[in-house]
Amino acid sequence: MSFSIEGKTAIITGAANGIGLAIARQFADVGARVVLADMDEDKLKLEEGAMRDAGAEVQRFSGDLREKLTLANLLSATLDNFDRVDVLVNASRQVLESDALNPKADNFDAMWKQNVLSNFRLTQLIAKRFEQQAIEDDDFAGDVGSIINLTSIASERAHPDLLAYSVSCAALNQLTRSLAVALAPRRVRVNAISIGSVMSASLQSVLSDDTDLRNLVADVTPMGYIAEADAVAEAAQFLASTASRFITGQIVTIDGGRTLIDPAATAFH
Repeated sequence: MSFSIEGKTAIITGAANGIGLAIARQFADVGARVVLADMDEDKLKLEEGAMRDAGAEVQRFSGDLREKLTLANLLSATLDNFDRVDVLVNASRQVLESDALNPKADNFDAMWKQNVLSNFRLTQLIAKRFEQQAIEDDDFAGDVGSIINLTSIASERAHPDLLAYSVSCAALNQLTRSLAVALAPRRVRVNAISIGSVMSASLQSVLSDDTDLRNLVADVTPMGYIAEADAVAEAAQFLASTASRFITGQIVTIDGGRTLIDPAATAFH
């Protein structure tokens, strides 16, 4: 059993910052060939340069992944540079507030397109490529590729200001399970990492000037602190490796135990 992903080619979306960037750095550090995909061309260029200086095989791709043509171009660019793809990490996501009763401000369409539909469309493309590679390689044993979605414990919590985001996360969890069953006969594994109390780019933005809120998040987390993004990156490496070869359709929760307790219980601590 090995946690190694050395030599594998991984596409990582949302790789310009936050958890997506942490996953990209982790993968590059352990010898994977990494495609950094995001809309922020300037940030991607900086990160690509830093990783190459450290000896990594890395390529950037900038574009709006909500567009089908962009997704096709991402796959083409990956194959042009690395000839194959072995892992897809759908870490591109957005958090927008919702006004539940205002159709013009509920952000439901935006959350659905960004957090669910774009991930689904890219997964379809990459899974087909996995199959094609297996045929070309005459590889008929073991899994042929791993797909990892990034979601949130918001899928299990109801917050009035995050209605659309919570629904999109719940949908992505079910999409993960359904795709895992649909793609299992094709030997493609699909899992998700659900995060909470982890320093994502969005959480960092919220907590940057609010010490009280930072302390509150830590207080309602049984382990007592907010984790850094590398906690998610290491789990992603596991799900990309052969060590998880019989794991599919799972929602791996990384939240320091936050979803295990009744929030009202914190009043007694």
